[in-house]
Formats: sequence, structure tokens, C-alpha cells
Amino acid sequence: MAKNAGPEAEIGILLKERGLTLAIAESCTGGLLSSMVTDVAGSSEYFMGSVVVYSNDAKKQLLGVKDETLKKYGAVSRPTATEMAQGIKERFGTRVGVSVTGIAGPGGGTPKKPVGTVFIGVSTPKKITVKKFLFKGTRKEIKKQSALQALEMLKSGILKIKPLDKEL
Repeated sequence: MAKNAGPEAEIGILLKERGLTLAIAESCTGGLLSSMVTDVAGSSEYFMGSVVVYSNDAKKQLLGVKDETLKKYGAVSRPTATEMAQGIKERFGTRVGVSVTGIAGPGGGTPKKPVGTVFIGVSTPKKITVKKFLFKGTRKEIKKQSALQALEMLKSGILKIKPLDKEL
């Protein structure tokens, strides 16, 4: 791999080695994560697409997030991130799905969910992992931190999957 290659380039190599495809569902990052993934030449080999689902209606219609989930837990929650990651994977027919939902600010936070609260989900063929983060900074900084953390979680999830045996 080239020196100074970002995590998105390394993820591309890992996805190709394992014969995996990827789709992304973004809310608070507004397409930033998908942009980072597609900055890598040849990403069309493993990246199938993404959706930016800012509204609850979009989450329901495009990803199949349940209305009950949104009403009970809210758009920024572990259950919503889980359903988003699974929904994007199903909609695009990929083996890996990533979701990001959160509050980038400067408004929109509450005492229970302050600005910077972000849930990131990674759905692989064997497991769905969702983690909660509390990022600090400006709106742009929170979006960037969210996208970078999503790349780290994606890399971690991919590394748990064995590479394809090229000999078969």
C-alpha cells in the first residue's frame, strides 16, 4: 500500500481481498463518509452505493427503519443505527453495511443526547456492531470525526472476516 494512504484506501484493499461489497447509510455526515470511500480509485469494485437519510421518513422509506423504533428511541439511537446498517445492506444486496446517525450541531442537542452524540453501525455477514460516541467541536469537526470513526469501525469489522482463498 502507498505511503500515507488513508484508512479508506486500506479498507478498499481489505474489501477486495475478502470479496466483500459495501453500502453506506448516512445521516449526520451528509455523504462525507461515502465521499471518502469513493476518493479511492477503483472503489467501484466494492462500493455499491449509499443514501443520505436525513429525515425520519427517508430512514423509513429507503432503509426500512421501523416507525416504532423511531418513536421509542429516536433517530439518534442504537436501535436506529442497527436498522439503518441492516437496511442499507439489504437494499443494496451487499455483504457489509455501515450507518451513521447523530447530532452534528450546533443545535438539536438535548441533555440526554447532546450535540456530538453519534451512533455508528457496521453490519457484516456474521455480526452487527453499533457504538455510541460523543464527539466535540464544530459541526464540520463532528462530521469529520464521525466519518473517520466509521472507517475505523468498518476496518475492524472487515479484519474479522477471512480473506478469500485465491487458490480455489
